[in-house]
Amino acid sequence: MSDSNLALMQAPLEQVEARSLTDRVYHQMRDRLMRGILKPHQRLRIGELSKTFGISETPIREAIFQLVRDGAVEAKPHSYFRVRKLSVAEYVERREIRLLLEPLAAERALDNISDADIDRLASHHQRLIAAEANREWDPAVRANFDFHFGLYRGAKMPQLITMLENLWLQHGPLLNFLYPDGHPTYDGRHQHEHIVEALRARDREALRAAVHADLVEGGRNFLRHLQELEKAEKAGEDA
Repeated sequence: MSDSNLALMQAPLEQVEARSLTDRVYHQMRDRLMRGILKPHQRLRIGELSKTFGISETPIREAIFQLVRDGAVEAKPHSYFRVRKLSVAEYVERREIRLLLEPLAAERALDNISDADIDRLASHHQRLIAAEANREWDPAVRANFDFHFGLYRGAKMPQLITMLENLWLQHGPLLNFLYPDGHPTYDGRHQHEHIVEALRARDREALRAAVHADLVEGGRNFLRHLQELEKAEKAGEDA
Protein backbone atom coordinates (compact mmCIF):
# COMPACT_ATOMS: atom_id res chain seq x y z
CA MET A 1 0.00 0.00 0.00
CA SER A 2 1.36 3.43 -0.98
CA ASP A 3 2.04 6.14 1.59
CA SER A 4 -0.80 8.24 0.18
CA ASN A 5 -3.30 5.37 0.45
CA LEU A 6 -2.11 4.63 3.97
CA ALA A 7 -2.75 8.26 4.93
CA LEU A 8 -6.27 8.05 3.49
CA MET A 9 -6.99 4.91 5.52
CA GLN A 10 -5.76 6.50 8.74
CA ALA A 11 -7.62 9.82 8.46
CA PRO A 12 -11.15 8.48 9.13
CA LEU A 13 -9.89 6.61 12.21
CA GLU A 14 -8.51 9.82 13.67
CA GLN A 15 -11.85 11.54 13.04
CA VAL A 16 -13.77 8.74 14.72
CA GLU A 17 -11.51 8.90 17.77
CA ALA A 18 -11.95 12.68 18.09
CA ARG A 19 -15.70 12.30 17.65
CA SER A 20 -15.85 9.69 20.40
CA LEU A 21 -14.02 12.03 22.78
CA THR A 22 -16.46 14.82 21.99
CA ASP A 23 -19.41 12.47 22.51
CA ARG A 24 -18.00 11.27 25.81
CA VAL A 25 -17.63 14.81 27.11
CA TYR A 26 -21.01 15.83 25.71
CA HIS A 27 -22.91 13.00 27.38
CA GLN A 28 -21.14 13.43 30.71
CA MET A 29 -21.91 17.15 30.64
CA ARG A 30 -25.54 16.39 29.75
CA ASP A 31 -25.74 14.07 32.74
CA ARG A 32 -24.33 16.74 35.07
CA LEU A 33 -26.85 19.27 33.79
CA MET A 34 -29.86 16.96 34.11
CA ARG A 35 -28.85 15.90 37.62
CA GLY A 36 -28.45 19.51 38.74
CA ILE A 37 -24.73 19.16 39.43
CA LEU A 38 -24.18 22.33 37.38
CA LYS A 39 -26.05 25.48 38.39
CA PRO A 40 -27.51 28.36 36.35
CA HIS A 41 -24.93 30.97 35.32
CA GLN A 42 -22.09 28.67 36.39
CA ARG A 43 -19.10 29.41 34.16
CA LEU A 44 -17.73 26.62 32.00
CA ARG A 45 -14.02 27.16 31.40
CA ILE A 46 -12.59 25.17 28.51
CA GLY A 47 -9.13 24.94 30.08
CA GLU A 48 -10.42 23.69 33.42
CA LEU A 49 -12.68 21.11 31.76
CA SER A 50 -9.77 19.97 29.61
CA LYS A 51 -7.76 19.23 32.76
CA THR A 52 -10.74 17.57 34.46
CA PHE A 53 -11.35 15.18 31.54
CA GLY A 54 -7.66 14.76 30.80
CA ILE A 55 -8.03 15.53 27.10
CA SER A 56 -7.29 18.41 24.72
CA GLU A 57 -9.46 21.50 24.53
CA THR A 58 -10.83 20.74 21.04
CA PRO A 59 -13.35 18.00 21.96
CA ILE A 60 -14.30 20.01 25.08
CA ARG A 61 -15.11 23.04 22.94
CA GLU A 62 -17.06 20.93 20.42
CA ALA A 63 -19.11 19.36 23.24
CA ILE A 64 -19.85 22.78 24.74
CA PHE A 65 -21.05 24.06 21.36
CA GLN A 66 -23.41 21.07 21.14
CA LEU A 67 -24.83 22.08 24.53
CA VAL A 68 -25.20 25.63 23.25
CA ARG A 69 -27.28 24.25 20.35
CA ASP A 70 -29.33 22.27 22.89
CA GLY A 71 -30.13 25.53 24.69
CA ALA A 72 -28.54 24.35 27.93
CA VAL A 73 -25.43 26.56 27.72
CA GLU A 74 -25.03 30.10 26.43
CA ALA A 75 -22.00 31.64 24.75
CA LYS A 76 -20.94 35.02 26.09
CA PRO A 77 -18.38 37.48 24.70
CA HIS A 78 -14.68 36.64 24.86
CA SER A 79 -15.13 32.82 24.67
CA TYR A 80 -17.13 32.79 27.87
CA PHE A 81 -19.66 29.98 28.37
CA ARG A 82 -22.13 29.53 31.20
CA VAL A 83 -25.11 27.37 32.11
CA ARG A 84 -28.38 28.99 31.02
CA LYS A 85 -30.91 30.14 33.59
CA LEU A 86 -34.53 29.78 32.53
CA SER A 87 -36.90 32.72 32.76
CA VAL A 88 -40.34 32.33 34.31
CA ALA A 89 -41.92 32.15 30.85
CA GLU A 90 -39.45 29.50 29.71
CA TYR A 91 -39.98 27.44 32.86
CA VAL A 92 -43.78 27.56 32.48
CA GLU A 93 -43.61 26.59 28.79
CA ARG A 94 -41.36 23.63 29.50
CA ARG A 95 -43.54 22.50 32.38
CA GLU A 96 -46.58 22.51 30.08
CA ILE A 97 -44.73 20.16 27.75
CA ARG A 98 -43.56 17.98 30.64
CA LEU A 99 -47.15 17.71 31.88
CA LEU A 100 -47.96 15.98 28.61
CA LEU A 101 -44.86 13.83 28.20
CA GLU A 102 -43.97 12.66 31.71
CA PRO A 103 -47.34 11.04 32.54
CA LEU A 104 -47.14 9.31 29.14
CA ALA A 105 -43.65 7.99 29.88
CA ALA A 106 -44.77 6.76 33.30
CA GLU A 107 -47.80 4.97 31.87
CA ARG A 108 -45.74 3.27 29.16
CA ALA A 109 -43.16 2.23 31.76
CA LEU A 110 -45.91 0.38 33.59
CA ASP A 111 -45.85 -2.26 30.83
CA ASN A 112 -42.21 -3.09 31.56
CA ILE A 113 -41.57 -2.32 35.21
CA SER A 114 -40.85 -5.12 37.69
CA ASP A 115 -41.39 -5.27 41.44
CA ALA A 116 -37.64 -4.89 41.89
CA ASP A 117 -37.71 -1.76 39.74
CA ILE A 118 -40.48 -0.31 41.90
CA ASP A 119 -38.51 -1.11 45.05
CA ARG A 120 -35.56 0.76 43.52
CA LEU A 121 -37.75 3.81 42.87
CA ALA A 122 -38.96 3.71 46.48
CA SER A 123 -35.32 3.66 47.58
CA HIS A 124 -34.55 6.74 45.46
CA HIS A 125 -37.48 8.49 47.11
CA GLN A 126 -36.21 7.63 50.59
CA ARG A 127 -32.81 9.07 49.64
CA LEU A 128 -34.60 12.24 48.57
CA ILE A 129 -36.52 12.53 51.84
CA ALA A 130 -33.40 11.91 53.93
CA ALA A 131 -31.41 14.50 51.98
CA GLU A 132 -34.16 17.10 52.36
CA ALA A 133 -34.40 16.43 56.11
CA ASN A 134 -30.66 17.08 56.39
CA ARG A 135 -30.88 20.13 54.10
CA GLU A 136 -28.49 18.44 51.69
CA TRP A 137 -29.87 19.97 48.54
CA ASP A 138 -27.44 18.61 45.94
CA PRO A 139 -28.09 14.95 46.87
CA ALA A 140 -31.82 15.72 47.03
CA VAL A 141 -31.85 17.03 43.47
CA ARG A 142 -29.94 14.00 42.23
CA ALA A 143 -32.20 11.54 44.06
CA ASN A 144 -35.21 13.28 42.51
CA PHE A 145 -33.70 12.85 39.04
CA ASP A 146 -32.96 9.17 39.72
CA PHE A 147 -36.57 8.65 40.83
CA HIS A 148 -38.13 10.26 37.78
CA PHE A 149 -35.84 8.87 35.11
CA GLY A 150 -35.66 5.51 36.83
CA LEU A 151 -39.37 5.42 36.03
CA TYR A 152 -39.48 7.13 32.62
CA ARG A 153 -36.67 5.13 31.05
CA GLY A 154 -38.71 2.02 31.73
CA ALA A 155 -41.01 3.18 28.93
CA LYS A 156 -38.37 1.94 26.46
CA MET A 157 -39.27 4.77 24.07
CA PRO A 158 -35.93 6.31 23.04
CA GLN A 159 -37.38 9.33 21.24
CA LEU A 160 -39.63 10.21 24.16
CA ILE A 161 -36.76 9.88 26.63
CA THR A 162 -34.55 12.09 24.46
CA MET A 163 -37.27 14.75 24.50
CA LEU A 164 -37.52 14.56 28.29
CA GLU A 165 -33.76 14.63 28.72
CA ASN A 166 -33.56 17.76 26.57
CA LEU A 167 -36.14 19.43 28.79
CA TRP A 168 -34.27 18.39 31.93
CA LEU A 169 -31.00 19.77 30.55
CA GLN A 170 -32.32 23.19 31.51
CA HIS A 171 -34.61 22.07 34.32
CA GLY A 172 -31.92 20.24 36.34
CA PRO A 173 -29.68 23.26 36.99
CA LEU A 174 -32.73 25.35 37.88
CA LEU A 175 -33.80 22.79 40.50
CA ASN A 176 -30.39 23.06 42.14
CA PHE A 177 -30.61 26.86 42.06
CA LEU A 178 -34.10 27.06 43.56
CA TYR A 179 -34.12 24.07 45.88
CA PRO A 180 -32.88 25.66 49.14
CA ASP A 181 -35.70 28.25 49.17
CA GLY A 182 -38.25 26.69 46.84
CA HIS A 183 -38.12 22.95 47.44
CA PRO A 184 -41.36 20.99 46.92
CA THR A 185 -44.11 20.93 49.53
CA TYR A 186 -47.34 18.95 49.37
CA ASP A 187 -50.80 19.46 50.86
CA GLY A 188 -50.93 15.80 51.84
CA ARG A 189 -48.61 12.89 51.24
CA HIS A 190 -45.64 13.26 48.92
CA GLN A 191 -46.76 12.58 45.35
CA HIS A 192 -43.84 10.18 44.89
CA GLU A 193 -45.59 7.90 47.38
CA HIS A 194 -48.74 7.99 45.28
CA ILE A 195 -46.65 7.20 42.19
CA VAL A 196 -45.11 4.15 43.88
CA GLU A 197 -48.52 2.96 45.11
CA ALA A 198 -50.03 3.33 41.63
CA LEU A 199 -47.14 1.35 40.15
CA ARG A 200 -47.60 -1.48 42.66
CA ALA A 201 -51.36 -1.52 41.97
CA ARG A 202 -50.69 -1.36 38.20
CA ASP A 203 -53.21 1.51 38.10
CA ARG A 204 -52.62 3.56 34.94
CA GLU A 205 -55.09 6.32 35.71
CA ALA A 206 -53.78 6.84 39.24
CA LEU A 207 -50.21 6.79 37.97
CA ARG A 208 -50.80 9.49 35.36
CA ALA A 209 -52.66 11.61 37.93
CA ALA A 210 -49.86 11.30 40.50
CA VAL A 211 -47.13 12.25 38.01
CA HIS A 212 -49.19 15.23 36.86
CA ALA A 213 -49.86 16.31 40.46
CA ASP A 214 -46.19 15.99 41.36
CA LEU A 215 -45.24 18.45 38.61
CA VAL A 216 -47.96 20.95 39.56
CA GLU A 217 -48.09 20.65 43.35
CA GLY A 218 -44.42 19.86 43.82
CA GLY A 219 -43.36 22.63 41.44
CA ARG A 220 -45.45 25.50 42.81
CA ASN A 221 -42.73 26.66 45.23
CA PHE A 222 -40.17 26.58 42.42
CA LEU A 223 -42.40 28.75 40.27
CA ARG A 224 -43.20 31.15 43.11
CA HIS A 225 -39.55 31.58 44.02
CA LEU A 226 -38.50 31.99 40.40
CA GLN A 227 -41.18 34.67 39.93
CA GLU A 228 -39.93 36.53 43.03
CA LEU A 229 -36.33 36.41 41.80
CA GLU A 230 -37.25 37.64 38.33
CA LYS A 231 -39.33 40.47 39.79
CA ALA A 232 -36.43 41.53 42.03
CA GLU A 233 -34.00 41.41 39.11
CA LYS A 234 -36.25 43.61 36.98
CA ALA A 235 -36.71 46.07 39.85
CA GLY A 236 -32.91 46.28 40.17
CA GLU A 237 -32.54 46.97 36.46
CA ASP A 238 -35.17 49.75 36.58
CA ALA A 239 -33.71 51.42 39.68
